[in-house]
Amino acid sequence: MSSGQVLEGVLAIHKPAAISSAQVIRDVQDHFDPSKLFQPWLAREQEKRDAEGHNQKKKRKWRGRRGTSVKMGHGGTLDPMATGVLILGLGSGTKQLGHFTTECTKTYETVVLFGAATDTYDTEGKIVGRKPHDHITKAMVEEALVKFKGTGMQKPPIFSALRVQGKRLYEYAREGKEVPVEIKERPVEVHALEMTEWMDGGTHKYHWPQREAEPEEKEFAEKALHLDASEISAPAEDGDATAGAKRKRDGHGEDGQAPEEESSNKRSKAEDATQNQKDIETSEADNSEEPKISDESAVSKKDDAAGNPDSEEQQAPCPAPACRIRLKVTSGFYVRSLCQDLGAAVGSLGMMTELVRTQQGDFDLGSNVLSYEDLKQGEEVWAPKVKGLLEDWNEKQEQKANGDAA
Repeated sequence: MSSGQVLEGVLAIHKPAAISSAQVIRDVQDHFDPSKLFQPWLAREQEKRDAEGHNQKKKRKWRGRRGTSVKMGHGGTLDPMATGVLILGLGSGTKQLGHFTTECTKTYETVVLFGAATDTYDTEGKIVGRKPHDHITKAMVEEALVKFKGTGMQKPPIFSALRVQGKRLYEYAREGKEVPVEIKERPVEVHALEMTEWMDGGTHKYHWPQREAEPEEKEFAEKALHLDASEISAPAEDGDATAGAKRKRDGHGEDGQAPEEESSNKRSKAEDATQNQKDIETSEADNSEEPKISDESAVSKKDDAAGNPDSEEQQAPCPAPACRIRLKVTSGFYVRSLCQDLGAAVGSLGMMTELVRTQQGDFDLGSNVLSYEDLKQGEEVWAPKVKGLLEDWNEKQEQKANGDAA
């Protein structure tokens, strides 16, 4: 076995926009696998594999698994459009991820844009309805927000990774099929909720998406999103829209998340059970269900912003108001659903246009979260930080264990 410290545990990384949570894992593995820092862990894992019986080796080969890689999973996926804290479990740390998906609190900052609704509750989807927005005021929204504080019930969006009769909700939505049973509301708790910024129509950078849903999709949305028929309106004539490339994701999960692979290595039955219980996806699912967000997709979005006449920079301002909200919630809360419900609460429609997870459990942006840019700077930059984060995590776990024993 290679000499040196075997590092494993839990850390957090600042996920950038335009890539999936699963892609983050692959990117991190691409840096960790060849590094000196993780050679002791990889050597130990290889020894375990070498000691496996013939049947186990044959089974591994049949599955077509790649060579030894740092075992990794996330503790709550974030949608590709979202940024912020993404918990990563390394090695034995993957067994601790259940806590982050079902037990800890999370803090988000989101931007709600009023006046229209989409099939996914955010600007990545297709417009399924419009409603007047000129009457909406800052005071009206602040008054409505009070009603969402505390303990309540929330219905998961149709584009979530929850299962109904063995099939994920987003699969029903993608196929345009009705869900065979009524989606039940789930208990959620909002510890804190406040508006941090109000933006009058025509003064902000946010836009409704350009894509309009087809008539049959709008009919499905009327049922699935509980929109009145009067809200399934014709396309607006003001030309305000955001160009969007074809969506490359299978759906959404918790907190505006897309269903992702839980781990790059075989998960235990306990981990599988946790994955089925959580709303992800997700944040935040099998590899076959993981949305493929290619580098080309990210580049094309940048190109659109640079030269597309329909890009945000060159569009006329959106006439509808928007607001920035900060909220602290329990696991299982759908931020996109809040945006949708808030629009209805002020007599209009609403969608999520931006999402940042600023805190999850003991991890806070700007405090103990690894910067994604550090990976690009090389091992000499990220290795000391990763080592420190993992050692800090393990030290806290040891202190907790000793405290519980006492």
